[in-house]
Amino acid sequence: MRTPPRNTGFQHPYSSEITPKAVYEDRRQMLKRMAGGAAGAAIAAWAGRQAMAQQVTRPGKLAALASTKSAVAGAVTMEKLTDYKDASTYNNFYEFGTDKADPARNAHTLKTTPWTVEVEGLIKKPGKYGIEDLLKLSAQEERIYRLRCVEGWSMVIPWVGYSLAELIKRVEPMGSAKYVEFVTLADKATMPYVGSRVLDWPYVEGLRMDEAMHPLTLLAFGMYGEVLPNQNGAPVRLVVPWKYGFKSAKSIVKIRFVEKEPGTAWNKAAQQEYGFYSNVNPNVDHPRWSQATERRIGEDGLFAKKRKTLMFNGYEAQVGQLYAGMDLKKFY
Repeated sequence: MRTPPRNTGFQHPYSSEITPKAVYEDRRQMLKRMAGGAAGAAIAAWAGRQAMAQQVTRPGKLAALASTKSAVAGAVTMEKLTDYKDASTYNNFYEFGTDKADPARNAHTLKTTPWTVEVEGLIKKPGKYGIEDLLKLSAQEERIYRLRCVEGWSMVIPWVGYSLAELIKRVEPMGSAKYVEFVTLADKATMPYVGSRVLDWPYVEGLRMDEAMHPLTLLAFGMYGEVLPNQNGAPVRLVVPWKYGFKSAKSIVKIRFVEKEPGTAWNKAAQQEYGFYSNVNPNVDHPRWSQATERRIGEDGLFAKKRKTLMFNGYEAQVGQLYAGMDLKKFY
C-alpha cells in the first residue's frame, strides 16, 4: 500500500491537533471500557473522534461548492479517500471515449453553462430547471460514499449534493409513477464518441421509485468540495452508492417519471450481463468475472491485496429492506 500523496484530501485520523499522549490515553480508556463490557459504546466514541478528525481538502482545481456534513444514516464512510487525481482521471464516460484516460483528455469540450434539466412524465408539476435553480433547491451536503464499478475496482469519493428525494417531492409524482428515468446529454458536437456503436445513445438509466426516493440516492453537483469536473459528470449527476457505478447517470438533461421499467443503456446493450437493478452483490458474478472481490484504486502496490466486496457495497443496513423477498440472482 503506498503512502497517500500530499494534498489528496485524506488526513490521518489522528491529526496534528491531537497529541500522541491523548491518542495513547484514548486507546487505553477504550480498551478499559471494552474489558468492562462497554465495547459498543467505546468503539462508537472512538469512531466519532476519528470522524471529527477526517477532513476533505479542496484540490484547488475548480470553483468551490460549499456544503454541510450530512446527517443521513450511512452517508459518511470513514474509509481513506481516493486521491482526487485518481478520481478525476480514471473514469468511465463513454461519450468521451472507452479508455479510462479518455474522459479527462476529451471532456474539456463539454459546455456546462447554460444547462437545463427537464423534469416530465407522470408528475403534477413538470418543468425545466436551470442548473442555478437546482443548486439552490436544497441545502448542499457532503457525502463520502464508496463507489464500486462493475469491472471490479472501487474508490471512496466525497460528493457534494442533496438527496434526489428533495427534487422528487417538489414535482409531486402521481400514483402511477413507478420508475424514474434519467437521460444524459448526447451532443455529437461536444461529446466525440456519441454515435459510436458501443451503446444506444443517449445514455439512459433508471431507478424504481422507492430507490429514487431513498435518502442515500444523491443528486450531485460536486466532489472534493468543488464543482464536478466535466469527466465526472458535470454539471449534475446521480450517485447511487449501493449499485454498480454505471447506474449513476452523468451530465443529466432529463428526468422522466414513468409507469413501466425503462430500458437502460447497458441493459439494452448486454441484458445477460447488466441487469436493471445492478445492485452490488458479491454472490452474483458477472458472466466473465467474479464480483467477490475488488481492487481499490490507489492501493496498487506490489503486495496490495484485493478487498472483499460487501453486499450492497456496504449499505445493506440502509437499503436491504428495499429488496426484501426478491430473488437477487433473478433480479440482478
